[in-house]
Amino acid sequence: MTPLPTPQQLRYLLALAEHAHFGRAAEACAVTQSTLSAGILALERQLDARILDRDGGKRVVFTPLGRELLGRAREAMAALAAVVEAADAARAPMSGPLRLGVIPTVGAFLLPRLMPALRAAFPLLRLYLREDTTERLLDRLAGGQLDVALLALPCDCLGAASLAVVRDPFLAALPAGHPLAALAEVPAIALANERLLLLEDGHCLREQALAACGYSGALGGALRASSLPTLLNMVAAGYGTTLIPGLAAGAAQDAGIVLRPLAARAGRTVRIAWRAHFSRRAAVEAVGEVIATRLHGFAAGAAAGTV
Repeated sequence: MTPLPTPQQLRYLLALAEHAHFGRAAEACAVTQSTLSAGILALERQLDARILDRDGGKRVVFTPLGRELLGRAREAMAALAAVVEAADAARAPMSGPLRLGVIPTVGAFLLPRLMPALRAAFPLLRLYLREDTTERLLDRLAGGQLDVALLALPCDCLGAASLAVVRDPFLAALPAGHPLAALAEVPAIALANERLLLLEDGHCLREQALAACGYSGALGGALRASSLPTLLNMVAAGYGTTLIPGLAAGAAQDAGIVLRPLAARAGRTVRIAWRAHFSRRAAVEAVGEVIATRLHGFAAGAAAGTV
């Protein structure tokens, strides 16, 4: 019978896939590069199969079987983590570590309001935060590297369970003196005729903003920003207009940007997501309730344009 892979070997495999570099993967696993390489090689010998394509030079290239094994490895590590999670949940569900992922267009504006409230509500809960794009957070959630994630729908949650936290309305963000600023409400389609500023590919807000505007023009000349704060600075400098989530309203106004609600009341839903079989669901729901309570009044004010 073929010996089973060890959790350490699977951890090496997943780290190598994430970092695409032997040195960085070894550093993430707190081992030497030679130790990680030897672990991967030992796994290949155990399975009598090639996981890495070593004809690609220094680049990390997985064979088709290797790519399949990555999915299996994520499932296996998540199952092992669930054993520990079940014991933790039975002992004290609202204590200990909880690894929370958050998308950048939520984290920068939500966390300053949220963290004091969570610390007050759950003093024994230790939150570890990671900010990343939706796709990467979902991969980490599926692989057991995160316990829960704050995402903005619509998005493909890849089978994760989720709970609605707050409705986050879109607002038209306009430079001071822009003609649309004279309107009480801005038709979303009107922004499609403006110089629309966007986030780079990979940010869910980019696609959500385009969909809300019904934008169908060529985007080759559109200005792109790497982060929402940069996008706000571009609007404030008069480079164009954009849509922002209501959670960012305070930062936009601080930058001198004029905000107007959309006539169509378009927006997105911030949801808290977790693995379908995560044993600490009670903790996730309790955290979600604090977030919803903390943000409900703020989101309502943003929707009405009174923030």
